[in-house]
Amino acid sequence: MSLSPEVVATLSKISTATITTVLLKKGLRNVWMRGAKPLRPGMPRLVGPAFTLRFVPAREDLATPESWSSPISTRTAIEAMPEGCIAVVDAMGITDAGIFGDILCARMQKRGVAALVSDGVVRDIEGVLGTNLPVWCDGFAAPASVTGLTFVGWGEPIGCGGVAVFPDDIIVADQDGAVVIPKAFLDHVLAEGEEQERMEAWIVNEVNNGAALPGLYPMNAETKARYAASKK
Repeated sequence: MSLSPEVVATLSKISTATITTVLLKKGLRNVWMRGAKPLRPGMPRLVGPAFTLRFVPAREDLATPESWSSPISTRTAIEAMPEGCIAVVDAMGITDAGIFGDILCARMQKRGVAALVSDGVVRDIEGVLGTNLPVWCDGFAAPASVTGLTFVGWGEPIGCGGVAVFPDDIIVADQDGAVVIPKAFLDHVLAEGEEQERMEAWIVNEVNNGAALPGLYPMNAETKARYAASKK
């Protein structure tokens, strides 16, 4: 799945906090991936379809340095990543084995991958930062992935940070972390997200002008009328 430039531009204006609120109103409470934090402060908000990868616990006969040459390897998966995707990696929250290092991240950057999101960690931190690949993860560690994880595949449903992520779900990542928008809810988020941002900006302005919160946030009928009038 590819996203149109118009969809990417719209979602780039909608914060992950707003997206969680919009989806909460539709009954979706679990869309924010725990542990996926921006590795570098100040990164811009990024949007892309999910390209999923999955690890399971290390098993000594499979999780070996030799496995890196297997047809089922992170190396092969990276070569299947389409330009503009966000790689979402299920590392089961393990933080003492780095899923990717600088060489793999450099290749992802070269292939036009928009970002890496994981509930695990990376290694070779200085090199990873040097690739300029945007990364959201739970930190960094020196040991290689095979010390604690076995890579088993890509392009299938995963759990990342306690959130179900399906291939081609839409990922939005910013300074508050990374959220998933299920494909079926994309149009709803596009329709409601910008309005939510506009309304909250108006509320912030009211607060800055001295307005009290009761009746303002959430809006009562009188405030809704004033807000509606402000848009005319």
